Order: sequence, then C-alpha cells, then structure tokens
Amino acid sequence: MAGDQGLVFAAVDIGASSGRVILGKLTDAGPELVTVHRFPNGVQFLGGALRWDVEALFGEVLVGLRAAAEAAALAGDTVASIGIDTWAVDYGLVDDAGTLRHLPFSYRDGRTEASVGVVHAALPPERLYARTGLQFLPFNTVYQLAAERSLDAVQALLIPDLLAYRLTGERRTEATNASTTGLLDAATGTWAADLFAPLGLAPDLFPPLVEPGAVVGTLLPEIAGATGLPGSTQVVAVGSHDTASAVAAVPASSPDFAYISSGTWSLVGVELDAPILTDESRAANFTNERGVDGTIRYLRNTGGLWLLQECLREWGIEGPAPDLASLLAAAAELPGGGPTIDADSTGFLAPDGMPARIRRAALATGQEAPSSREAVVRCILDSLAEAYARTLQDAVRLSGQAIDVIHVVGGGSQNALLCQLTADRTEVPVLAGPVEATALGNILVQARAAGLVAAGPGLAGIREAARAAASPVRYEPSGRVTPPTGAPSAPMGYLHDAPAR
Repeated sequence: MAGDQGLVFAAVDIGASSGRVILGKLTDAGPELVTVHRFPNGVQFLGGALRWDVEALFGEVLVGLRAAAEAAALAGDTVASIGIDTWAVDYGLVDDAGTLRHLPFSYRDGRTEASVGVVHAALPPERLYARTGLQFLPFNTVYQLAAERSLDAVQALLIPDLLAYRLTGERRTEATNASTTGLLDAATGTWAADLFAPLGLAPDLFPPLVEPGAVVGTLLPEIAGATGLPGSTQVVAVGSHDTASAVAAVPASSPDFAYISSGTWSLVGVELDAPILTDESRAANFTNERGVDGTIRYLRNTGGLWLLQECLREWGIEGPAPDLASLLAAAAELPGGGPTIDADSTGFLAPDGMPARIRRAALATGQEAPSSREAVVRCILDSLAEAYARTLQDAVRLSGQAIDVIHVVGGGSQNALLCQLTADRTEVPVLAGPVEATALGNILVQARAAGLVAAGPGLAGIREAARAAASPVRYEPSGRVTPPTGAPSAPMGYLHDAPAR
C-alpha cells in the first residue's frame, strides 16, 4: 500500500435508512476515513406506492461532494475520484433524453406480489436459478420489471448507476449490482440474453456492464460548478452493491472465513471462486452474487436490524425516544431460551406496527409473546443470531468452505449483544468491524484503480489495506448456552471442520 500521495477518494455510500459522503486517504499508517456529510434516507409513500425520492438524494450527494471538495482543499489534497454504492435491486427508468419516468419504487412496495407468478410462468424457477444463481426474493429486479406497465423507449438504471449518470452523463451498469437483478449469467458475469425475450424485455434495457475499478466518466460541467470539484474528477465504478464493497473490505487474513454484513438487512455467507447452481442450493435459497474481482458472494439474505430500527422508531412516536444502549443492556440481562421469530419472514418487510407483529409472530408459534421493550429487543437479536447460525450451517454444507472465524462488518458490528449471541450460537469466534466497511471497500477499489493499492493477486492488496484500517473486537464463544425456543440443542462448532472445497 502506498503512502500519502496528496490524493483522497470520495465514497458516496447510501443505505436504506441513511447516506453519507466519506473522504478516504491512504497514509503509511493505513487508510483514514472522514465523514464530511450525513443525511437521512427512507422509503416514502408517494403516488400511491413506496418509493425513493432520488431527487432529494441526489441533492444530498451534491452537498456532500461540495463538502468533500472543501475539506480536501483545506487539507491541501485533491479529490482523485468518486465511487457510489447503494442498496441493490431497485432502479430508475430513463428515456433517451435522460428524463426519469417516475420516482423509483422501493423493494418494500407490494406491487411485485402478482408479478412473481407471471415471471415463473415464462421462466420456471429452476431455469432462472440455473442461469442466474439468484436467491428467490419477491422484490428481485426481474419481478419488479414484470410489474411495470410499459418499458418502451426507456433504459433501467440501478440506483448507483442512476446517480453516476446524473454526475457524468454516462450510462453503465456495474457488475456486482447487476448480479442482483435476476438477469445476469452467474457463471459468465454477462447478461443472460436468453432470459430477456420470454419476459418481453428489450436486450438493451440495461446499459453496458462495467467491472469495479473501471472509469465511468468525468463530471459534467454543471456538476463541477455545483460541487467545486474539477471537471476532470473521475467517477469510478466500485462494488456498487453496498454488500460487495463491504465484503471486499473484510479484514480477513485467510480464506477460511464467513462474513455477516449486518445492517438494515443481514447478508450472511462465504466467498467463493465459482457459483453453486445446484438444485440443492436453490432449495436452500442461497444466492450467488458477484463480488469485486469476479469473486462470488455465496450468501443468503436474512432478516436484519430493520426489525430493531422499526421498533425504535415506533416507540419514539409513542413517547420519548428510547435509549438504545439501555435497552441493549437490559436485553443482555434476560435469560436465554426466550421466544424467537422467523426474522426472514416477508411479514416483516413493510414498515409500521413492528413490535405488535413480532408479538403476534411469537404467539403464532406457540411461544410466549415478549411483553417488555427489552424482551422484544432480545427476541429480535436471538432470532437474528439463530438465522445467522442456520445460514452458515447451510453454507458449509453446500459449499464445503471451511469457517474458522466470522467477520461481522457494518453497523451491526457495534451491537455487542448480537455479536456475542452469534459467537455463542455458532461456537465460532466473531471479529466485529470495521463499522464503515462499505465505504472502506468503496475507497480501496478507487485507490487501487489509482495505483495506490497493490493490484493483486485478487483482493490481497485491498484486504491488506483493510487490515491496516481495522481494529476488530473479538467475541469468543462463551460455551454452551440455552438455545432459543425451537432451535436445535446441538452446538455448531462443526462449522470449522468442513472439508476444503
């Protein structure tokens, strides 16, 4: 890793609940990250549907890039490039003139319920999985496209690609995010052309593919004027699916690791060299999403901290905003073996009424409903840890990948109770951090493109830089614990005993 060259890199990192613009600089001591702008995000009920206000988001991106330009100038640095990552599957439709047809729908909107059957009538699930290797989720892009009234004379730009287009005027589709559409060939990393026609989709519905590290374009004159950045500032493709950037920044020192990218959603899996497209893998609902450098993120989307976020939001409406630290401390004092829920259930997708839904879900399975707020919190975290363990058990069985350590990255890495429960439930050590793994991975891909991070082999240079930036907290399994209600009583220490694949 090269030291300070006076160059800094701007990461536009937007999640489902918040966004930020972060400046990253490589020094001899390791990468340094500074947040220059934070802003809220969230689905809004607009035009009779749950949508993303991308116009407001783009305005915040411009504010953040102006703050980045000012901070860099103050330090005597130059912003070398900009990388953009967001959540997956959602898109905007633009015409030839670049006009957005309508504000993008959110994956949490229920419009795809009827379109799943339409897609499967044209393309049976077995055929879809054999080509795309994508986990079935009712909001995958392919089902959203089937719900559109018309796709004539438009192109579909995934959210980070839409933002990059607004900055540069260039239309591209970044490969890691393309792998979440249900239309990318998992084996070749190219569009599965034979899947478009049966669905009535034009072969050029999406712009051409680019890999992380490719230059998308330079800033449009009006963008340069609005941000104070030079017009020559490049927008570089990164792992634009935020999980791809987060996994690239996992500070792993050996290949025998699992990861949990923990935030609004939890992405739980292992890193492979090739996809697994078997019927058994499809039955287990595992996904083969592309990572940086053509790696395969073999994972399952499981429930995430959305459940906790929604409970906190609702309790804040009812009265004074609850103190999360106090709730977590009280939840940690509760005994194990309490009620759990299926954190992956689509019944928890929509906002509103989350505490009541959690109580009903517990009652529906013959368990006692969590009554207090701390009991609801403990139920959520026990349920997530159980889902993580179950998913990793399947990942080992299906891939043969050994697991000696679990890296938890993202916001959930700060939740000590969740990390400890995960270590206890799996009987595998957990290393928690970095929190800003997504922004770090975004920045390190840009830095490698600029020649400041070693180019290979594979992700070795990026991982070395990530280790220099990370100070992970280690959680050791505390021995056999009382398993949550309905969970198997056998420990899961076998995760690290799987044969090498």
